[in-house]
Formats: sequence, C-alpha cells, structure tokens
Amino acid sequence: MKPEANLTGLFVPLVTPFTDDLRLSPDALVRLADEALSAGGARGLVALGTTAEAATLTAEEKRAVVRICSAACRAHGAPLIVGVGTNDTAAAVTLLQELAQRGDVTAALVPTPPYTRPGEAGTLAHFTALAEHGGLPLVVYDIPYRTGQPVGTSTLRALGHLPEVVGVKYATGAIDAAAMELLGSPTPGFAVLGGDDAVISPLLAAGARGGILASANVRTADYAELISLWRRDAAGPARRLGAELARLSAALFAEPNPAVIKGVLHAQGRIPSPAVRLPLLAASADSVRRAADLATAGPHRAHREIAA
Repeated sequence: MKPEANLTGLFVPLVTPFTDDLRLSPDALVRLADEALSAGGARGLVALGTTAEAATLTAEEKRAVVRICSAACRAHGAPLIVGVGTNDTAAAVTLLQELAQRGDVTAALVPTPPYTRPGEAGTLAHFTALAEHGGLPLVVYDIPYRTGQPVGTSTLRALGHLPEVVGVKYATGAIDAAAMELLGSPTPGFAVLGGDDAVISPLLAAGARGGILASANVRTADYAELISLWRRDAAGPARRLGAELARLSAALFAEPNPAVIKGVLHAQGRIPSPAVRLPLLAASADSVRRAADLATAGPHRAHREIAA
C-alpha cells in the first residue's frame, strides 16, 4: 500500500533569500514560508528545489532551509517536500535516509539522473533502488530540458506502481499525446503535478492534481485559486486566470530561474536582496520591472469576476 502523501493543490518551491553579501537570510525565509501557507493558501512547500539554488548552498545552509520550512509546515499542518538532486544512486539513498530520520518530511522530489542519461531501464532501476532503500516517499521530477533525458509514459507508469513513488512533477515542456496518455488513465496513488508554470492551466484542465510552481512565490493565492477553479470545473474563470498567470510566468522566466522572481520579491519588499549566487547573475532591471508590473496588475481579478 502506498504511503499517504496527499499531493493535491499548490506546492511552492521557495526561493532561498540572501543578503547583499550572499549570506542566507533565515528571517526572510521564515516570512516567505508562513505567507505561502497562510495568506497564500498553498497546500505545501518544496525546500531545496532548483528555485532554491540548492546546488549553491552549503550542507549547513541546506539543513537550515529544511529546518525553517519544516517548522512552517508543522505550524500549518502542511506537507513538506524536499529536493534531492543527484545522478549518483548510492549518494541519493544516503541523502534520503538522512531526511527520513527527521520524521517531518512528507516526500522527496528527485529528478531523473541528470547528465548521465542512463536510459529508461537505468532510470527505472535508479528509482527502484531509491524506493527500496531511501525510506521516503518519492516524487519523480521529469524535466528533460535540464536532465537531458525524457522519461517515457510506460516508464512513468512503471514508476507509479512502485510502493514508495507517490507522484511526478511533470515538466516536459509540452502538453502532447504522452501527457494526455498519462493523465487520461491515472495510476492510483500516483499524483501528476504540473511543473511548467506557463502551461499549468491546460495541464490542470487535462487532469493534473496540482502543481509545483516557482511563479507562485510571487502570486501564491492566485495560483492556488487557479488549481481550485479547475478542480471545481469553473472553466471560464479558470481559463481567464490561467491566461493572466501564463503571461506572468513567461515574464518571471525571461532570465534564468530564480533571478527575476527574486528581483520581484525584493521590489515588493519581501526579501532583503535580489542577489543570486554564481553561476547565476541578478536579473536585469527591465525584466524585473516587466514582471513586477504583471505581478501587481491583476491579483484576485478572477475572484471579482466569479463574484460578479
């Protein structure tokens, strides 16, 4: 029997706020986590994802980020997903076991092995080993443009039948026949969560149960509402809000993630600095200005349309 992960709704992969001199800003992260789960209405949080610049964090900083996000999730009764990104199966098992010992992590978000490109059989063997020995429920992260390898629908279905694999963050960059096949006959206990922000609305319309969306750092409540609208079959308002948020997502990803998102959050006074760590560079003023305008132009407009 699969573990209960309750992977429905919006999960926010939080940025890691830095100071101008690139130190971790714990107080700002505490505020972001609380805002997402309270006023933002997110179902849960993702710590140490790509948006968190996890590859640039020290082991001590990673522990601090997980500790802060865990405390926020406990306070709100929300699930916490933690990113574990590595192409070394043995190292991933060790990381998963360490997280499992905490007792407060709902699931791990694990990409298909990047750069190595082990093929479909190797990918299945990798996740089978993690499921058998890691001690945590797993959310497969299917993002071919970063990993260099797509995962076929048959492999995803096989993964979905592993007892510890509870979902997939589906970020293939397309809503195509493979996506329709995956969503058309869902595997029990295996949640499909959208991971391409700009096309989350049509993916939800096709049957995705929620999303892990970097753009939701900025307008959390509206992304949560978008998911709720589709789940309530409120197609008209959902399409209008989805189109609006797609424009915002495109602007937020105009430069490498999370540079523009951090620029907007800083412009809003929510983090102390827009700083990112190398090899990323801070977003241009023009990109931040365009995204900030979209972030403030229409929050909750769909709510008013529904009421009308």
